[in-house]
Amino acid sequence: MTTTLTGFAPSRRSLLKAAGAGLVTSAFAAPVWAQAAPIKLGFQLHRTGIGAAYGRWYERTAQAALKAVNDAGGINGRPVEIVFEDDGTDPKRGAEVVEKLTSQHGCDLIFGPLFSHVVIGSAPRAGELKVPYLVCSEGYHVASGMLNRWTMQPGITDVRAQVSSMAPWVLANLGKKVTMVFPDYAFGHDHRDFFTAAVQAGGGEVIAQIAIPPTETSFTRYLPQIPAETEVLYHVMVGPAVLTFVKELGEFYGSGARPQIFGFIDSLEAVDTASPGLEFLEGTHFWEGHCRVKQADASEAETAYRAAVGVDDHGASTSDAKDVATYAHMFSVWETLHVIKAGMEAAGYQGTGDRQKFVEAVEAMTEMPASLAHVQGDKRFNGKTHQVFGHQFISKIEGGKLMKVHTTSLEDGMYEDAVDYTAQSF
Repeated sequence: MTTTLTGFAPSRRSLLKAAGAGLVTSAFAAPVWAQAAPIKLGFQLHRTGIGAAYGRWYERTAQAALKAVNDAGGINGRPVEIVFEDDGTDPKRGAEVVEKLTSQHGCDLIFGPLFSHVVIGSAPRAGELKVPYLVCSEGYHVASGMLNRWTMQPGITDVRAQVSSMAPWVLANLGKKVTMVFPDYAFGHDHRDFFTAAVQAGGGEVIAQIAIPPTETSFTRYLPQIPAETEVLYHVMVGPAVLTFVKELGEFYGSGARPQIFGFIDSLEAVDTASPGLEFLEGTHFWEGHCRVKQADASEAETAYRAAVGVDDHGASTSDAKDVATYAHMFSVWETLHVIKAGMEAAGYQGTGDRQKFVEAVEAMTEMPASLAHVQGDKRFNGKTHQVFGHQFISKIEGGKLMKVHTTSLEDGMYEDAVDYTAQSF
């Protein structure tokens, strides 16, 4: 299914002022466009399949970002359109979507996919077509060097940076004997490999690794594999059965003794943490890429972003309190579209003949200050590895709500380069 939307700038002060008044996208007169044709961006969307909950909010965030960009004058004075194509969260269909968005729809570039197996299955086709492919994923696949120069991840940090920056806090505050439960595909394997390494480097030990197929619907046969001597249970799950996983985990431990629990919010994205059956999570900790609950130190830009995407202070849709956002991840779509704008304007982008110039312009980026364009916080882009580095947040369930207790530094997540894409040919 294909969807096309037509949806950089007054001063930041006026934009934030308008946003604070609830006028994020309506505070400006419609821009007067140049006669040039619109810039057409392809969005590879997980509208169906195991990534559908993310896809729905990724699409909603893309629409909000598109409107914000167009209301502020578009890109290089041209309006912007987004063509959405569903990949079914399937690697084979992902490659087909890349082909369709490029060859059939004539998109200038493609962005948006999250699930790592889909990214890995799609990026080679983008490289063959020589079309910029900006992913909103988290796997280490970009920075590892396994992809190509056309593929970049400028809007969200990868798992390696996430887990290595948080492991010291987990070991110091929760325990040193860790059991890991993770999905059995590339994203989960990154968690397995890099958190294990970080725990060992910090003097801890991963005593068990439990891999679960991401399409699994019941988890009772896996939970007895958790060793009794576990001090920290580290969990990260994805897909439509995440709520089942967490509820069954609570039933497994009941009211008896249990290890400290540290989860990635992936296990509860799009799920209300105060849902019946989740009471046992009180006092447990989670990684968040972006704090679902609006924190006391939230910036003006954060307030503006929430208004733009239609998310309330608790992390749910402003139109339906039961519709919980995939808030820890969807900021990557907003930020990636703003990187696209910045890159195209730096490159003087005029059309598909300037795709290489666009990639080179993004490669030249370094510091990305916190702003309305980078609402999750300041970041640093590594043009050699095509990977951005940002802050991570550790939150604790208190009264059924996720409350931030720790913020990592950019340096906490840095690691040595494994590739220099800028040395590769196009």
